[in-house]
Amino acid sequence: MTTDADRLRRWRLVLGQAAEEGTGHLTSRDDLAMDGALGALYDAEKPGPGETGRRAGGLEGSAPRVARWLGDIRTYFPSSVVQVMQKDAIERLDLATLLLEPELLDAVEPDVHLVGTLLSLNRVMPETTKATARSVVEKVVREIESRISGRTAAAVTGALNRAARTSRPRHSDIDWNRTIRRNLSRYLPEFKTVVPEQIVGYGRKARAVQRDVVLAIDQSGSMAASVVYASIFGAVLASMRSLKTSLVVFDTAVVDLTDKLADPVDVLFGTQLGGGTDINRAVAYCQGLVTRPTDTLLILITDLYEGGARDQMLRRIATMTAAGVQIVVLLALSDDGAPSFDHDNAAALAALGVPAFACTPDQFPDLLAIALDRGDVTRWARVQTADRQMTR
Repeated sequence: MTTDADRLRRWRLVLGQAAEEGTGHLTSRDDLAMDGALGALYDAEKPGPGETGRRAGGLEGSAPRVARWLGDIRTYFPSSVVQVMQKDAIERLDLATLLLEPELLDAVEPDVHLVGTLLSLNRVMPETTKATARSVVEKVVREIESRISGRTAAAVTGALNRAARTSRPRHSDIDWNRTIRRNLSRYLPEFKTVVPEQIVGYGRKARAVQRDVVLAIDQSGSMAASVVYASIFGAVLASMRSLKTSLVVFDTAVVDLTDKLADPVDVLFGTQLGGGTDINRAVAYCQGLVTRPTDTLLILITDLYEGGARDQMLRRIATMTAAGVQIVVLLALSDDGAPSFDHDNAAALAALGVPAFACTPDQFPDLLAIALDRGDVTRWARVQTADRQMTR
C-alpha cells in the first residue's frame, strides 16, 4: 500500500529540488542518486521566480559525464524508463553526436528509437564506431525478429491456405471437420450420417509463388520506427517461399533493397533517414514491379506528406487498384501512438478505396492475413481503432 510519505517522495523526484518545501527532503542514498540522474537530464537551469519548478533542462555535453549518466540510469530505473530517458536526452539535448563514440554505445539500452537515431547518423559515423553501432542495431533487430517471425509466418500461411480453399477438392484434400459442420442440416437420423451437399477442402499447395508483396517505406526522419519494423517484417516475409517479397525505400529518390532482405540489419544500414519525400516516384517504381496485378499486395508505409506530384500519385494508385492490385497505406508501423499525417491525401485515397491508417507491429500479422485473404481491410482497421479507444 502506498503511503503519503511515499507519494510525496515520488512527487519530489518528479518535480525536482524546487518542490522540497512542499514534499520534504530526500534522505536515502538511492533516492539521491536517482534525483541526480534526473537532474542531469532535466535540470539545466534553476527555475525562475513564479515558475513551478517542474524539471526542464539539459545535460552537459561531455562524453565521460554522459557515460556515467547512462550507467546511473540503468542502475536505478527499469529498462522501459531508461529507454524514455535516453530518447529525451537525444531529442531534447542534442546528444546524437555523442553516440558516435563507441564507449557510449556500449552503455546505452538498445531500443527501436535508438536504432532510428543511429541510422540517421549512418552517413557521418566514423569507421571506429560503425562496428559497435551495427552490434547495437543487430541486438534490437534479432529481439524483434524472434518476437514477430513465428506469428507472422503462421498468419500468412493460414491466409494463403484459406485463399486456396476449393469446393471441389480431391479426396485426400477434403477438410472433413469443415465439411461436416457445413452440412449438419443434412444429417439423416435413420442412417446416422451426414449427406454432404457441399464439400470443403484445400487445393494442393503449389510450390510456385502464390502472392507478390511489395513493401514501400518512406524513410523521412519521422518514419524511423516504421522503417525499422517494416524492414524486419520484410525479411520475415522474404523467407517464405509462397511469397515474392520486394522492399523499396524512398525519400526524393527510390532505392530497391530487395537483394538485402536476407539480413534486415543490412537493409537498415542501406536506408538513409531524413530528407524530402516523393511518394509519386516511389509509387511509379512499385508500379513497374507489378507483373500479376490481381495477385499483388502493395503496402505503402508513409505519412502521406507528398513533396512530389500529388495528382499524378493519386492517378497512378487509381490505375493500379483498377487493374486489381490491392493497396494498403500505413501511416505508421510503430507503437508510438497516433501519427501526424496529411489528412487530405488520406481522404483522397479513401475515396479510391485505398485504406490509410496506423498499425502497431503486433497488429501487422493480422493485417497481412486479412489482406492476403482478400478480406475487408478497412473494416478490420475500424474494429482495431475502436478496440484501442475502448481500452484507453
